[in-house]
Amino acid sequence: MALNTAIRHLQRGDWQKAHTIVQNDSSDIGCWAHGIVHMLEGDVGNARYWYRRAGRPFPRERDARAEIDALVVMLKARTAAAAKAAAEQPPAAETAPATPAKPRTTAARPPAQVQQQSPSPARAPNKQQR
Repeated sequence: MALNTAIRHLQRGDWQKAHTIVQNDSSDIGCWAHGIVHMLEGDVGNARYWYRRAGRPFPRERDARAEIDALVVMLKARTAAAAKAAAEQPPAAETAPATPAKPRTTAARPPAQVQQQSPSPARAPNKQQR
């Protein structure tokens, strides 16, 4: 996963390499990582923008290390939840029908008959037309 690589770059303080990766990730975690990149860079305004995109409050202490640690915890939790959900799903082979579908036969239909409508009877003129 590219985000894991970006996190390793962030942990080493290499925000330029991390930025190359996270700028292509529009997920909320990717936006959070992007905010941390700009925090490390010293671009607080841009960092705030990415925190808003991630739906996260901007940290008062601006401690990038604490933010990276929290990001790792969140990513691990989501990965574990996704793995658990995938394990609970039955394999695709079990959900497929056991018997093949029967071929459809089409019976010949007689052509539709068109009924001709007789002309409507003329209406009696109303009082104003007389």
